[in-house]
Amino acid sequence: MPRPENEPDQPAGRRRLRRAARSEDGVAAADRAVKAKNQLTPRWWIFLMVALMVAGLLWIVVFYLSSSQLPVPGWRNWNLVAGFGLVLVGFAMTTRWR
Repeated sequence: MPRPENEPDQPAGRRRLRRAARSEDGVAAADRAVKAKNQLTPRWWIFLMVALMVAGLLWIVVFYLSSSQLPVPGWRNWNLVAGFGLVLVGFAMTTRWR
């Protein structure tokens, strides 16, 4: 179906939004946001992420091998929560890794 002569190609709202997104220097604010979002994570992030997961795994293994006596004797079964917590934090960090 052809468009009438007086109807623009785009709705006025889209043109207005695109004009509003432009800054004085002509670079779209949305382009800057995408570039900032796509930056790589620092190298220490990867090491910390892996270290937390390995530390949590070792915490759980030590807990089981010591028959619930170590790593912190007073915590008893809360040692499992601590170990799984470390692993969980490490896995949560993987969501931000680029």
